[in-house]
Amino acid sequence: MKKREIISVLTDYNSSAELENIYEELINNAKKAAEKAYAPYSKFKVGSAVLLENGIIIQGNNQENAAYPSGLCAERVAIFYANAQYPDKSIKAIAVAAFTDNGFTKDPIPPCGSCLQVMLESEKRSNTSIKVFLYGQNKITSAESIKQFLPVNFNSEMLL
Repeated sequence: MKKREIISVLTDYNSSAELENIYEELINNAKKAAEKAYAPYSKFKVGSAVLLENGIIIQGNNQENAAYPSGLCAERVAIFYANAQYPDKSIKAIAVAAFTDNGFTKDPIPPCGSCLQVMLESEKRSNTSIKVFLYGQNKITSAESIKQFLPVNFNSEMLL
């Protein structure tokens, strides 16, 4: 038997003011998107914003449906739209924020497994890492790659 230790590196910031201006803008876009989400059932509104290599920011938010699981998460809405509209532009960064009846969540919320898998595919597609920013009122958590959240992942090499 051989044990492996896997370490993920995340950085916590006290506020978006500690970030580069473009990432602060990205987080603000994710927050705006969260407030516009369609979440009449869960009341858990999530917004996402992706920054493309050309500087364009695309917003997405969760879209619920009474016929679960027909809805879609904010991260995938933003990524799929970005890839459909700008297929030759890589995603440089993504920000995620969640909003409830009590306002924005106190702590950052991570993307679900399905969204992480889609983000990994986007990294592979463009052969570049995607920076991640997760917003919470108490702190902002960031990582240099999606792999920090899903270090053991299913990938295309496994299909061979």
